[in-house]
Amino acid sequence: MKFVRQSLFFISFLSLYACAQDKNPVNTEHSYELVVSELNNPWGFTFLPDGSMLINEKAGQIIHFKNGKKTTIKNVPQVYNRGQGGLLDIKLHPKYESNGWIYITYASSEGTDRGGNTALMRAQLKDNALINKEVLYKASPNTTRGQHFGSRIVFDDSGYIYFTIGERGNRDVNPQDITRDGGKVYRLHDDGSIPDDNPFINHQNAKTAIYSYGHRNPQGMVIHPETREIWTHEHGPKGGDEINIVHAGKNYGWPVITYGVNYSGTRITKETERKGMEQPLHYWTPSIAPSGMEFISSDKYKGWKGNLLVGSLKFQYLDNCYIKDGKVIKEERLLDGLGRVRSINQGPDGYIYVGIENLGIVKLKKE
Repeated sequence: MKFVRQSLFFISFLSLYACAQDKNPVNTEHSYELVVSELNNPWGFTFLPDGSMLINEKAGQIIHFKNGKKTTIKNVPQVYNRGQGGLLDIKLHPKYESNGWIYITYASSEGTDRGGNTALMRAQLKDNALINKEVLYKASPNTTRGQHFGSRIVFDDSGYIYFTIGERGNRDVNPQDITRDGGKVYRLHDDGSIPDDNPFINHQNAKTAIYSYGHRNPQGMVIHPETREIWTHEHGPKGGDEINIVHAGKNYGWPVITYGVNYSGTRITKETERKGMEQPLHYWTPSIAPSGMEFISSDKYKGWKGNLLVGSLKFQYLDNCYIKDGKVIKEERLLDGLGRVRSINQGPDGYIYVGIENLGIVKLKKE
């Protein structure tokens, strides 16, 4: 009997171990060039009109990289650097060349409660320093929990700004409650004012900046180059990372429905779908721990145009997702084992640039 129990345990262990492995094949027809070296955690980066970069280091530094030289930007907002929080995403206004606005998300301790929460700021750059800083949104309440700050930024074709905030580890309260911050995608005018057609503008006590809800921790967001829809991805718990297409007022289900389980292996919910809640376009089990997201829209990568790239923190590769009829039909590993992929952007030259923790920013090349 003892031998049977041990055998069953060993079989169960092997089964769990196998389920934890990522089966995506490695693509060997590519290489890379290290463009910016010696970065710790390039959480976000963006290209200036002259082709130089602004790079957010999570610990709280903005680096201007130009002609091989790094310059540290001064007067950066003080960040709450705890757990997953810190200096997060960075984007230029679509009309940056005429107005000079730069948008930043970061974990901020501003407010009366201890801890921090995600904030959106805009500022301008002059003489290697941020000036005219304006906090456009600050989530509340602060909490000392170190998880699930979000946060990515995109602009749509109408000039609205969207940004994400994770549910801050308060899964049973924040994501399904539109009167509370956290577990949401938000939409604002570029000056921080609330659009009068936001979906919850007339709901009593609602956070009227909310665009969609029921999210866990979205760390990827991008505009589809053809449909112009907003695509996001978000971390699941153990299993159940998701890709979603975000629509106004929709509920994406967390934690009422999920394809994941608790980290201990216990069940969160019996439901993977429910009426009135959106199904993901794609989900990963096991989790890949996604961060960063970009479509390939240039002609630099034959056979890959239209593909979606998603970074994997857990398995340390760039996931090359082939899309057909709005579905992921194939995945393969790029930059396999190079490090935890944190951020992805297509540069003005049409090449894909990837921020990798404890390495830097690399340019993806197809052989």
